[in-house]
Amino acid sequence: MITISICVGSACHLKGSYKVIEGLQKLIKENKIEDKVEIKGAFCIGRCTEGVSVTVNDDEFFSLNENNVDAFFHETIMRGISNE
Repeated sequence: MITISICVGSACHLKGSYKVIEGLQKLIKENKIEDKVEIKGAFCIGRCTEGVSVTVNDDEFFSLNENNVDAFFHETIMRGISNE
């Protein structure tokens, strides 16, 4: 199971964390991997100036937004699933 924690703290919220969440939920559903990926909200991952901040298992990713969430999903999440 891949766990994606998305910061929904003040800075990331203002930078579009909910758009990132919506984008990831859509991609997870489209790819039929709901049983392999879990999305959680998180408060302050600690890199507020680089938000939207995300952790995938123990790896940190920064500067996600609605424009790059698709590339992030395919490069990070789908690659992670194929390596399981």
